[in-house]
Parts: sequence; structure tokens; C-alpha cells
Amino acid sequence: MFAKLTKLFMVAALMTAFALPGQSHAAPGDWPAVIKFGFIPTEGAADSAKRAQPVAHKIESVLGVKVEVFTASDYNGIITAMANKHIDFAYFGPKSYIEAAEKANAEALVLELDQDRQPGYTGIIVARKDSGITTMEQAKGKTFAFTDPNSTSGFLVPNVIFARDMQVDPKKFFKDVRFSGSHGASILAVKNGSIDVAATNDIDLNRMIEKGAVSSNDFVILTKSDLIPGAPMAARKDLPASLKAAFAGALLQINDDPEALKTLQNGGYAHTNDKNYDIIRYMKRLKQQLDKQ
Repeated sequence: MFAKLTKLFMVAALMTAFALPGQSHAAPGDWPAVIKFGFIPTEGAADSAKRAQPVAHKIESVLGVKVEVFTASDYNGIITAMANKHIDFAYFGPKSYIEAAEKANAEALVLELDQDRQPGYTGIIVARKDSGITTMEQAKGKTFAFTDPNSTSGFLVPNVIFARDMQVDPKKFFKDVRFSGSHGASILAVKNGSIDVAATNDIDLNRMIEKGAVSSNDFVILTKSDLIPGAPMAARKDLPASLKAAFAGALLQINDDPEALKTLQNGGYAHTNDKNYDIIRYMKRLKQQLDKQ
């Protein structure tokens, strides 16, 4: 695995060595004329598409290939699009990535860093600060929102917390359980009082705070998860190796682009590989085992 990754990143260095930021080179003949790039709707489709633009522009400028950005109404829409070869690359969450690796031949290339440039993020469960709910026990009998069945911090991680740590069934523990569709929707629902408690993560909460949609004073964090591997940018495995390497190299250039980082609201990207997401596969198996008990 190490040798394979080393070879891939050597190709990335060669593909980007002659392309200064803002410049392009002639694309090899086996590359597609247009790169189709999917983004899961972590904040809703429109906001996710807007946040994808710095990545699209960097890829276009470095690789010399036009990029089209696609979003969907839910996470599964992006997985299905890659499975049907309607998109070439995608921004996934860790859980949606392992589903895409299994169903859509996805291959992780780089992962998202948080704003402290750490290679991961933290799942959190939040309530409105003035709700009187300060502990998970006080959340019993309240309304609760997951994000999406393919979300890591919005579904898989909180389910492990409920089953393993709290030994409760969320459908029985809460008065009502629903899916919001995106982290942004969950966060706003808690702020607006239409949901009492919701599962999300620190990166998406910080994004909502930075764009002025909410304030840190609106929420209380009831529990936190351990560090989750950063969200990966993935390719279809059957794409040319030179294209995958060049794509990864282009994304790493974003680390030195403050304006792009500001729009992305992250700390840039770092190399990753499929094995880094085995912990998510373990959590998925654990949830299945706990569900059977």
C-alpha cells in the first residue's frame, strides 16, 4: 500500500511541478474533456455547491480541464451518481465514503483538515442553550434530529453513542426522531426551536457560525465523540492514475491559498488512503452488532 501511494504521489508531483498556481498544462489524451465533481449536501445543496467553487477553480487552473460541480438532495444521490459513472470525483463524509468505496468503486485521495489543520473532526450532539437541556439524560423525551442515514457525525457516530455508551434506543429515548437532510438544517432547527436536540459536528457548526447563520451562544454541547477521520475527496478507481495524482496535487495547492480556505472554511487538505477509514467500517459493524442485541 505504501509503495502504491508513493508511486501515486510521485506522479502527482510530476503533474503539478510545471503548473504554477493559476497556470494550466495540456491535459493527457486519456483524461475526460470535462471533470464532473460531486459534493454531498452537508449544508444543503446550494451552500455545498458554493463551497465547492474554490476546489473547482483550482482543478481547472492546474489541470487545464473544465470542471462541473454536482450536488444532490441527499448523500446517497452522490454515491449513486459515482456508481453510475455520472461523476468522476466526490467530496464525501467518512461514512458515505465507505459506502461509495463498496458500491461505487470510490478511492480516497486526500482528506479535509480542520481549521487548526488537524486531520479530523468531532461529532457533537447539541441543544439550544436556553432550553434547559444540559445533559443527555435531560434530553430524554425530547425531539431529536439525525442528519442523513449516510452521515458519519449525523447518524453513525451518535448511534454508536446511544447503543454502546448510553445503552438506549433513540426511537424510544426521544419523543420523536427525524432526519433533517443536512448539518446546516439540523443546526438551524435547534436554534429555531423546531427540534430540541440534534447530532452534528464541530466543523459544520463552526461554518454556520462563521457565515453568521447562528452564534456559539445559541447552543450547549451535550456530548462529543472521539476524533473522526477527515472527510475525503475521492475518485473513481477506474480513472487514469495520472488524473487522480494530478487532482490530489492540485488540492494540496489550496493549502497555500488563504482566499480559497476562507470560502471552504477548512484548513486545507492532506494525503489519505482507504485504510484510514477502517475505523468507520468498524463503527458500522459495531452499530450492526449493537442493533441485534
